[in-house]
Amino acid sequence: MQHEPVDGMAAGADDTMGAVDDDFQWKQSLMTSETMRHSCSLCEILSAVTCPFDFSINVINIYTLVTTTNIRSAATIETAAEALVLSGYLGTTPHSPTIAISLSTLELYRRPRLRKPSLSIEAFAKVICDLYHWPYRRRYRTVLADTFDIYLTIHHNVDAKVSKALGRDTENWCVLNACPPCTYELKDEPELIHRRMIVFDGNNLLSRMAPLGGHEVGDTRKFHSDYYLEPDYIDVYVSQSNAPSSDDENPTSRMPTGEDPGSSNMSQPTSACTDTWKAATADAKKKSWGIFEETGVFTSACRHGLILWIADMIRSGELFKYPLAIVSRALETLGPRLLIGYDVGCKLAIMIASSALAQKFVDAEYRMCVDAFHGYTHSYACQDKNHPNIINGMGIEDLATMERIFSSSNQLATVTRYASGFNRRVYIDSFFKQWDEDKYLNLGNMLYRNYIQARQIIDEQQIAVQEAKISLGISDNDIKTWSLEQSRYLATAGHEVKWDIHAVAYVELLQKLREARAAAENASTLFLNATLVNYEFVTPSTTSTSHYTTNLSQTRKLETRRRHTNERYDSILQDVVALELKMGIVRQWEPADQQYLATLNTSLQTRCKAIQNAVKSYNTAALALDPPAPTLDWSKVLHYNFLEEFVLLCETRQDIRSKHWAEPVSLCIEHAHKEIHHCNVESRRLHTSIVDEERHFAQVISKAKSVSDPLSGALEEFYLYSLDGFTGCSTPGVSKNAQDAVQTSVDLQPLVDLEHQSVEANENNDCEGLEEDDVTAGEVGGLLNYISELPS
Repeated sequence: MQHEPVDGMAAGADDTMGAVDDDFQWKQSLMTSETMRHSCSLCEILSAVTCPFDFSINVINIYTLVTTTNIRSAATIETAAEALVLSGYLGTTPHSPTIAISLSTLELYRRPRLRKPSLSIEAFAKVICDLYHWPYRRRYRTVLADTFDIYLTIHHNVDAKVSKALGRDTENWCVLNACPPCTYELKDEPELIHRRMIVFDGNNLLSRMAPLGGHEVGDTRKFHSDYYLEPDYIDVYVSQSNAPSSDDENPTSRMPTGEDPGSSNMSQPTSACTDTWKAATADAKKKSWGIFEETGVFTSACRHGLILWIADMIRSGELFKYPLAIVSRALETLGPRLLIGYDVGCKLAIMIASSALAQKFVDAEYRMCVDAFHGYTHSYACQDKNHPNIINGMGIEDLATMERIFSSSNQLATVTRYASGFNRRVYIDSFFKQWDEDKYLNLGNMLYRNYIQARQIIDEQQIAVQEAKISLGISDNDIKTWSLEQSRYLATAGHEVKWDIHAVAYVELLQKLREARAAAENASTLFLNATLVNYEFVTPSTTSTSHYTTNLSQTRKLETRRRHTNERYDSILQDVVALELKMGIVRQWEPADQQYLATLNTSLQTRCKAIQNAVKSYNTAALALDPPAPTLDWSKVLHYNFLEEFVLLCETRQDIRSKHWAEPVSLCIEHAHKEIHHCNVESRRLHTSIVDEERHFAQVISKAKSVSDPLSGALEEFYLYSLDGFTGCSTPGVSKNAQDAVQTSVDLQPLVDLEHQSVEANENNDCEGLEEDDVTAGEVGGLLNYISELPS
């Protein structure tokens, strides 16, 4: 909700004086006691001012560049602060101000800052000094900062007053109503597989420096926002986020009895997911620099980009307590059947399964997944369960919303790093409110573009897919069967079945047996060769003792070696015989047997040492060819990511090139149809919300005008029902929360006439220099006329 700076503040002056007093009390606390700071009232301070009165004051006005102005107060004016506000200025102090800044100047700084958050107060103060031809002094920056602080506080209180008049001041109102396509469910509308899709992620750039040297912070104010989760609520999940981090931990063992592990949303991540992500590591390893008080923010949003909740990461990394707290709040607030995207959603699913939220999570039919941006770095088995392209009902949504949000919010980093805790939250809250307003105005455009994109996918690919089905003689059921085969393959890839384990062990024993037999034969040959051909037993004599001793030593060494090699051979032979009896092998396998070769191929894929030996053997054989074949470099083999890169493995049992599911088949069409279904439902929700909201606004604005209370709102909608190929309902529906007798149609003509009158009045009134230009007035009037002609 946007307000004209003069009218909004004049109307809300009495109600916001308390807030003005609160904002200045913290500056006075250095001179007064804590008790006096809380008991002092701005109205009491200003009550000593004689009124009515006229006075002259130094001012800053970037539009007129005047340095002084005369303030003329009416008989009803009781304070200097009120007189200044009604004259279009805001004093730098609540009592006896010596300088004032025009509201238009403050608004001129506020507006660019909403669009360029990195614009600092010091930079704007220097601009003012340049226009006034003053040398820059730090006191100008201090004056502007103090006044702008109060200006934002007044804006905050006026917004709160407007929200109360509109009935939007209840707890969790924004989360439950801010995004009509997500929340404005209608009666008799088609059901969505996932009622709502949300995402969350952490960002470390919006950090704030901790006080150094044990210094106390002067600004002790607390800023409260609908966005923020308080630290006490988050810290409840500190102990619950210390789930076992072992990859061998099976979360399905902690699921309720009777739950099918195959259909569980608590999918187990593989080591490739948990070992390569910092966010997936144990909380004990997520350290942060001690120089930061807040190390960043953990933010959540719906799939349309509107912010849900924000949590400050306080002196820590991206701990699991933050997503657990948001999941808990979602369970309390948003209802069942949510799809939640997180860059390590597979790991978070295990954390949830080991926390107190497990049963609620399952009962509410929630599901964790990964976003498309990070999903491609997860293992194939994880992607097959958790990637958006796989999940039924996703449409063409990529869940990369937080990356887009953070790419914009990172501009705040330069102004939050050294701000007070209060001001940091004010800046973040202001940025995300503006972000939400922009996203709200863009909802119709987003749905329109999604609809266009889905229709293009269907129109461009459907004919090609149908022709491919006919030429290959396949059906949709075949594609679904192939998808199941792919899932089964990926689920078991890298794991050995029991038969493979025993067979590989048997082949390895045969290899050791051959090596031991060769060693024993060699040792026996050496021992026998040491015996003379014409051997004759001769009694040792004293003259030949030295020669006899030498021969005896050599003979004993050879005999000992022969005995040891034979014992090793006998031991391995016993293991081979025992395993053959266990496996039911009648005839010992030979290297040329089919079972032997198949088992060796399996060992190539599952045993690193075997792969190394295979690479060496392959290179030897490749070099022996004429001409020589290309060899394999083991250092490159270690970095192979895809099976087709490892040519040697293509000849093994796991060759997937001949599998139907390995062929490139487009699954985009199915997702495009789901996106069409989403857009049909969400566009009608948005349409109905606009019609109902306009009726509600018309009533509230009419009542506000009757008592001269300046409440107004901006509304914009992108009309997509005339789009070619649109299959949804072109008329608004009825909200599930609406009474049966409520009609969705509303007469907007009085509101249009009122807007035209307001435009004409502004064109004739230029005393404040803030009148609307012709283009803006035409756009607003045309928009209201356009909305009034929507089907009802």
